[in-house]
Amino acid sequence: MRKTAESWVIYRMTVRGKIPGGNAVCEKGEWDAMELSNPGYHALIQSGIATEEEAEKLARGTSGDNFGRRGRKV
Repeated sequence: MRKTAESWVIYRMTVRGKIPGGNAVCEKGEWDAMELSNPGYHALIQSGIATEEEAEKLARGTSGDNFGRRGRKV
């Protein structure tokens, strides 16, 4: 049986020592372990998110949103 996460976090990954990596999502416990092993390497964006789904949507921003079809002008 898989335990449920108490909360989720969004962080910005550091890629080869440079901050502008992509956003990522993990459980709070995983974030705490990453920070303990390598403090300050990744940048925390937001914590205390209730569900993984909500965290993924926030991390993605508007990327992948359905804006509908744009009709042709006649």
